[in-house]
This record gives sequence, structure tokens and C-alpha cells, in this order.
Amino acid sequence: MKIYTKTGDKGQTSLIGGTRVPKYHLRIETYGTVDELNSYIGLIMCQDIEVCDQKLLKEIQDRLFTIGSSLAADPETSKMKIPDLHDTDITLLENEMDLMNEKLPALKHFVLPGGNTVVSYCHIARCVCRRAERLTVELAENSFVDERVTVYLNRLSDYLFVLARKLTVYFEAEEKIWIPRL
Repeated sequence: MKIYTKTGDKGQTSLIGGTRVPKYHLRIETYGTVDELNSYIGLIMCQDIEVCDQKLLKEIQDRLFTIGSSLAADPETSKMKIPDLHDTDITLLENEMDLMNEKLPALKHFVLPGGNTVVSYCHIARCVCRRAERLTVELAENSFVDERVTVYLNRLSDYLFVLARKLTVYFEAEEKIWIPRL
């Protein structure tokens, strides 16, 4: 099987279900952004972080593939069985954040991204996740999107923020806080 098909050479691509759409279609932009997020999660996972964090990030990558499949399917024509998100996927992120927050200092200021390369990767992933969430919300205004996708992306961006704070402590980096000029 060749990796290239030449079917997209004129700027069109197929959704799961066969519908052809332009490559700039909101659905393509949305699952493309989820794919970009997944790549950043992979970058974080490859760093020198705790194995428990690597394992959860791998599970998050799996859920992002699930989300990508859901977003790539034409809700009108696709008959293909694709994986589903579960409420427990969202609960897992919430529970992990609660556990991390128990060991972190109280948050009293906005945090500036940075302080450590891995921490910065988390903040980049968080921003990409927020973009994926915004695109998903827009897509859901005109087409079916499982509401758990939006909720999961919302929780995931929060999780990535808390993970950045946890890794700041882990790497003994300084948490950069924002003190506004007044």
C-alpha cells in the first residue's frame, strides 16, 4: 500500500463515510488541530518525566485518536463503527488534576509559560488544546459533535496546565508569575 493516493491533489479530502470536502473545511481544521495536539503530547511524553505521567499521556494520546476519528466521520453518511469517549475518560483527568493539586502550592497569581523546556511544552500543548476546543465548539454549532469531545478537550487543557505546574516543581524550576503593571 502506498502512503500517497493523489486524491487530495486538488485540495479535497474524504471524511469517514466518503463525503468529499475542501481541505480547509472546519471539520478538517478541527481534527487536524487535535492531531497537532497529539504530537505535542508525544513530545512531552518523550521527556525525562515520571513513568506515571508518561503512561497517562499515552492514554490521552489514545483518547485524542478517538476524538480525531469522531471528528473525521461525516455524521450524515458514515456507517463505520468508531471508538467512543466515555465519561470515565473525563473523570480520569479530573481525578489526576485533584491528585496533582494536593501536592502543589496554592495558585495565587496567573502563571507565565516557561521556567523549563518541558513545562513550556505543556503550555504549548495547552494552547493547542484550547484552539482544538474552540474549533470543536464552532463545528458543533452546525454539525453533530459528541458533547463529551468538547468537555474532554476542556478538561485536558486544564490537566496540561496542572501538569505544567507539577513539572515545574519536579524539575525544581521557578514558577514564573504574572504581576500586572498598574
